[in-house]
Amino acid sequence: MWIKICGLTTPEAVAAALAARVDAIGFVFAASVRRVTPEAAARLAAPARGRVRCVAVTRHPDPAALEEILAAFAPDVLQTDAEDFASLHLPARLARLPVVRSGDVVNSVPPRVLFEGPASGSGVPSDWSGAARLAVRTELVLAGGLTARNVAAAIGRVRPFGVDVSSGVEAQPGIKSPAAIAEFVAAVRAAGAPAAQPREDRV
Repeated sequence: MWIKICGLTTPEAVAAALAARVDAIGFVFAASVRRVTPEAAARLAAPARGRVRCVAVTRHPDPAALEEILAAFAPDVLQTDAEDFASLHLPARLARLPVVRSGDVVNSVPPRVLFEGPASGSGVPSDWSGAARLAVRTELVLAGGLTARNVAAAIGRVRPFGVDVSSGVEAQPGIKSPAAIAEFVAAVRAAGAPAAQPREDRV
């Protein structure tokens, strides 16, 4: 099971994610209590380079802001709403993680998507039934309101490729709890889901 911890803002959270051996960590550049500058994200991500995928999390980014993110943070992956990619000019080396939200009409399904609720980071669960229908068509990373208490049920219902958590591992808004990160990752692995086998290293 592919695991991403999103919205990291402190060195302690990064260290906890690395200790838990997650697959990716996300830094938020959209409007959010978890928002960081590209320079701060670069400093926080330094210990993680080459160990996990470092993800730039945006939503409808303007070209100037995106250029700054790419130059100062140098992400491995860009995460933004699926519709955004049509208008973005991105380096070929940059992996993409399109966001599909509950209620979106998806005609052409990307090889891997992050399935989210209408508002990222709200702590509200996404539509697990809709996610389950999409998960049979693509490598789906489930996000939205996941916690150590409900992630096993979510995995059983959706059968995703991976899971993504942000508010569900926080001690307070914007500040991750190292203990909660460890608890969440342990709950995912205890759910008994088979190890994810990506078709290729897209993210």
